Amino acid sequence: MSENADLTPEPEETAPEFELRDEDGRLNPEWMSELQAALDAEDADGLIALMSPLHESETGDVIESLPHDERVKLVRLMGETFDYSALTEVDDSVRIDLMEALPNSDIAKGMADLDSDDAVYILEDIEEEDRNEILAQMPVFERLSLKRSLDFPEESAGRRMQTEFIAIPPFWTVGQTIDYLRTNDDLPDDFYQIYVVDPAFSLLGTIPLDRILRVQRATRISDIMNTQVREIDANEDQEEAARVFERYDQVEVAVVDESKRLVGVLTIDDMVDVIHEEAGEDIHRMVGIGDEDISDSVWDAVKSRVTWLAVNLATAILASVVIGLFDATIEQMVALAVLMPIVASMGGNAGTQTMTVTVRAIAMRELDSYRVRRLILRELLVGVANGVIFAALIGVVTWVWFSNPLLGAVIGAAMIINMVAAGTSGILIPLALDKMGADPAVASSAFVTTVTDVVGFFAFLGLAGLWFGLY
Repeated sequence: MSENADLTPEPEETAPEFELRDEDGRLNPEWMSELQAALDAEDADGLIALMSPLHESETGDVIESLPHDERVKLVRLMGETFDYSALTEVDDSVRIDLMEALPNSDIAKGMADLDSDDAVYILEDIEEEDRNEILAQMPVFERLSLKRSLDFPEESAGRRMQTEFIAIPPFWTVGQTIDYLRTNDDLPDDFYQIYVVDPAFSLLGTIPLDRILRVQRATRISDIMNTQVREIDANEDQEEAARVFERYDQVEVAVVDESKRLVGVLTIDDMVDVIHEEAGEDIHRMVGIGDEDISDSVWDAVKSRVTWLAVNLATAILASVVIGLFDATIEQMVALAVLMPIVASMGGNAGTQTMTVTVRAIAMRELDSYRVRRLILRELLVGVANGVIFAALIGVVTWVWFSNPLLGAVIGAAMIINMVAAGTSGILIPLALDKMGADPAVASSAFVTTVTDVVGFFAFLGLAGLWFGLY
């Protein structure tokens, strides 16, 4: 060793003083303060030291927690070290807002290192003019691959697929395949099986990686490949593709075009995202808020909710009209005004329970003709049983409350009628909407609530008027 050699250790990158998350799993305020200080000082090195260790999903959480200007500053300061795959982990509104603020040249550089499915997920929400400009700055092969995926319909398997996969001919041996995997630098980062294709790229079979490792090198691929393979059309809806993964416990599935040529693969990580998105959409639709995210602006939230609030207003007016038919009855017995919301409320909750079960069964394709008949019968019996149980409870409460056993009997009878109506409407309305081609998750709630309100008020007030001779 030379006497003049510098033995001073190289400075190590300073680790963040605080952990990203606190004990409850939330973003740590102290860590966020460090990040904010680095942003305010435009300290690129300090910012990179904080952000580089994070997983893409954690980076997405950090981006969502920052205001617009700070998000843009973070990406610009990090430069080429920023992982654009983090943009697949943020709300759509945040991603679109950020993309509009960044130069197309920076986006093109960031897209170059992404898997094709992640790049398509980001590019599909960008205005077509900007998207074409970004694609024009990318290498030819990547550009053509992304354009092909973007040509498929939105929310289709073709938009979700990854175009990086390993395809080999059937006449290769296991040894040739292993040597190919070892020497080829242009392979997917993660893969679970190898696809066997003919010269026209038609899918012949698949081989799991574990099988490759268990046989002799001289074994031909055609002798060990699986010929019973599942494939998904590139134009298939992504929800149907996710259902294939769920039903058959798949980890990776081939995607083919109209000519049955292999064009990509779907992987389980993307399908988990699809299942999560579709479940969230169904929940949002059932309460009439569309595809609203928590990052949306006030105006966007208003627009997503106002339509079905207007529908609910119309149905509420209809229920009020029914009440108006019995205004003379209510005037003669004030107790009716006190009690009638109970009947409608219980019916509404019971109807929502049945509707939720039905909508989920429709979405999961679980209802054939036999199951539909069985479900209808079950919900009718459940409605009767629950109606009897709660009729007895509210009847006793009403008797004690108003010292009127006949009034308790009236509200009990109305409760049974409305519970049966709730169970029936909760299943028949979603089924009818599905038959008509409407989305039952969107429209069912308003109609079921209307039925239970109208039937509840009409049954209670009508029975009260008849039994007490108030007409």
